Amino acid sequence: MINLQKILEETRSLVLETGEFIRHERTLFSNEKIEYKGVANMVSYVDKTAEEKLVEGLLKILPEAGFVTEEGTISKSGERYEWIIDPLDGTTNFIHGFPPYSISVALKEQQEIVLGIVYEITRDEFFYALRGEPAYMNQHAIRVSTQANLENSLLVTGFPYDPKGRLTEWITLFQKFTEQTHGVRRLGSAAVDLVYVACGRVDGFYEYNLNAWDVAAGAFIVQQAGGTVSEFNGGPEFIENRTLLASNGLIQGQMRQLIATHFPTQQADA
Repeated sequence: MINLQKILEETRSLVLETGEFIRHERTLFSNEKIEYKGVANMVSYVDKTAEEKLVEGLLKILPEAGFVTEEGTISKSGERYEWIIDPLDGTTNFIHGFPPYSISVALKEQQEIVLGIVYEITRDEFFYALRGEPAYMNQHAIRVSTQANLENSLLVTGFPYDPKGRLTEWITLFQKFTEQTHGVRRLGSAAVDLVYVACGRVDGFYEYNLNAWDVAAGAFIVQQAGGTVSEFNGGPEFIENRTLLASNGLIQGQMRQLIATHFPTQQADA
């Protein structure tokens, strides 16, 4: 049996150290160092080096664990444990010097997330949770909001790099949520979107075509903070089916209803 508290403490130090590397590199960064995966999907040496630092450290913390990483710097499977890592969520923001951007690290034991960390680098905010325990930000316990009415809610969303030909429908849904709430923000980091739900800064988040490394840690933190995370249709396979709706739980049904009306396909690549 692993000691999750010890693993958290060691991983915290590693993530903070990697965050300091990213913060320092931002002061030296130039556009000549950008590589393109797509028109708006960018990566840099900072993403890759940060992932290498995380992988190297996590291998020492839990040698038997496998990895799922955004930049693919390691290929290693684990029978029981698996790290899910996004070394720099919000790369476009980072490249432009625009907050927020973050590090996201989750630990999965068999099919269950047991540890989640999201470090928002620009504000030095460290969000974390362990299985069966409350969620925290910088040592302070956090909870989702108590807002029960969609019309009084503030939401966040994102726009996929590859909208699968559904951008018009997505913008229509964005319009409808904007008309029926206090507003919809687009921050540029799904991991940060989720932890902002967890700490009650926003009441709900929705997006599709996200990857495991974008959401595994943040979704877990939302759940540990008392919130609800599901597919758009309410199912539990939000990572596998790549539609994600997270909220304080009180507005989950209202958000689902609006999504079903204006963006009815349940799977992102249907």
